[in-house]
Parts: sequence; C-alpha cells; structure tokens
Amino acid sequence: MIKQQPFGRTGWEVPLLSFGAQRIVDEHNCTEEEAIQIVHTAIEHGITYFDTAPSYSDGQSEYRLGLSLTEGRRAQVRIATKTHDRTRDGSLKLLEGSLKRLQTDYVDEWRLHNIVTVEELDRIFAKGGAIEALQQMQAEGVVKKLSISGHTNPQVLVEALRRFDFDSSLVALSALDHHIYSFAHEFLPLAREKGVAVVGMKVMALGKLAPWYEKALRYTLSLPISTTIVGMETMEQLERNLAVAENFTPMDELERLEFWKEILHLARPETLPWKAQEWGGDTWYKRDA
Repeated sequence: MIKQQPFGRTGWEVPLLSFGAQRIVDEHNCTEEEAIQIVHTAIEHGITYFDTAPSYSDGQSEYRLGLSLTEGRRAQVRIATKTHDRTRDGSLKLLEGSLKRLQTDYVDEWRLHNIVTVEELDRIFAKGGAIEALQQMQAEGVVKKLSISGHTNPQVLVEALRRFDFDSSLVALSALDHHIYSFAHEFLPLAREKGVAVVGMKVMALGKLAPWYEKALRYTLSLPISTTIVGMETMEQLERNLAVAENFTPMDELERLEFWKEILHLARPETLPWKAQEWGGDTWYKRDA
C-alpha cells in the first residue's frame, strides 16, 4: 500500500500519491465506464485524495467522480474541488453545482483556483469577494478545509498566506518548475512554517518530462510536501504511478542533480507556459489546467 503522510496541521493523513481527476473525461478519450473503474482501482490501492474542479470539461470531471463514489465509497475519500470565480456570489453558485455533480452534501476542501496575480488576491479579499464564500461554507460545515492553488508566481501565493490562514495549497512542483519561479524555493518554506499542507502538481510538465517518467514522479514525491496529484486517464497510467508510489524510494541529492542536468535544456518559457501571466484569465478555464 501507499505510504500515508500528515496533511499539514489538519490532523488528516493522505497518501503519498493522489488522484488528479481532470482527465477522466471524454476530452481525454476516457469513457464513463473506464473512469469509474480507474477510480475504484485507485481507492483499492489506497489513493483516497481526489482533486477536481467545475471548470474541468464543463463539470464532467466532477460528475464522473461523483458517479464513482457511490456504494459507501464517498466516506472513504477526501474530495477537493475549486472555485475560479473571484466573487462571493459567483463562488457560491459554482459550489452548488459542484455538490450536485459530486453527489455529496460536503467537500473536504474548497480551493481558490489558479491565482496568478496580486490583483486577483485583492478581488478575492475585497468586500463581496470569494474569501467570504469560503468562510461562510466552512462555518456551515459544507466545506471542511480552505485552500488556494497557483501555477505561476510563488510570490503571489506567499502574499496569500500572509493575508489568510489557508489549510492547504496546490502548487506547481515539477522538476522543471524548480528552475523558473520556483515554488519549492520561494513558497514551500513559508507554507511549512505555517503548517499549511502542500500538494504538488504539474509533475510531468504537461508531458514534457514523460521520457523521464519515473524520475519526474520520484522527484516531486521526494519533496517535503503532503501529497502529489497526478492526472490519470487510463488504467495503464494508474498502474504505472502505483508502481512508483508503492515501491517509493526518495530521490537523493546526487540523483536530483543528475536529473536536473538531463532536463535543464527544457527549462524555457515556451516549455513552461503556466509560468506566464497569460496562463490566467477567463479563457484559461476552457482549457487544461
């Protein structure tokens, strides 16, 4: 089984490897039947933390995750979903839809999705901003923990932690991210100091690190974080990830340096589009995260 790790100061434990549900959709050639089978197999192998969002394929990711968590499975897992709206009312409307698609009356985490600029933070924390929705839903028990995510500029999320006591954060932590606007260097130390659970993403750098699959996954799993989500659209991908996670050995310093040498030529702006401010904005929610 997969090693369990503390989830920040929450008292939760989560598996070393977690499930990014964005890809269990038609858009990624995954059928409904396949999606359900993949999720069930993941749970059987100890993957109990699932990340999704209403913007993933117009809600199909949430809908299929909800279909997969019947027959008592909902109680076995933790679900994190998101709001990409920066207002209170817009976020509440998104959550209402998420709960229906997920077939649940609560979510374990509600995340502010893809915060790119300080201006977005200002909107979120202004009167009528999304942070009011997060706090209201937590007070009502509809949402258990509050979270924030970012792909682009670690200093924006550093500022977010200075403004609010988030329970967790989802950030880009691939081996390539280490070299440009590094969350590992600039964000992770403060998050750990504050007891904020950190969830890694972008492990394969949108496929750019696929030729180094095991090394890329081991790199992120070896970071001092709570868990790492990986998007999976086939049973083969799940099995490949499980093979690494169930037999995990941390990457040592020498291995890490050698890996960086192999991939350093890929650390370019065109290879890491999520590091550009243009990755944000309304159009972003109509394409892959």
